[in-house]
Amino acid sequence: MDYQPSQAPVGQLKTNRGLLKYILLSILTLGIYGLVLFSSISTDINIIAGRYDGKKTMHYCLLVFLVGWLTLGIGFIVWYHKLSARVGGELKRRGVYYRFGAGTYWGWGFFGTLIVVGPLVYCYKLFKAMNMLSLHYNTHG
Repeated sequence: MDYQPSQAPVGQLKTNRGLLKYILLSILTLGIYGLVLFSSISTDINIIAGRYDGKKTMHYCLLVFLVGWLTLGIGFIVWYHKLSARVGGELKRRGVYYRFGAGTYWGWGFFGTLIVVGPLVYCYKLFKAMNMLSLHYNTHG
């Protein structure tokens, strides 16, 4: 029998991010779950895309505790824009069809605040995109 090396990575990434879970657990933990979730997203996108695009997304805790308030909130805007563009680029590179990118952030996450639920729609779309990327990474490497 010939040995066939697997393309799948040894460590599996989470594929169970969800909006309702995010909202409920963030309320119950006074925002700590949100920090953990977005920290895992910043780590996972570096694992998934790092060797292909040569970029590194800043860890979310560094953004929240240092950069965000030093830049009077501008750091958050830049971080979400870059994260969304990177996730969208990786979806396209891997051939996973899902419309997501920097435009999603600007439309739903930024200007969507005018209709109040826009950032929730953005989070839903981000979680779905990251779940799809993680699933593809878990099976194909």
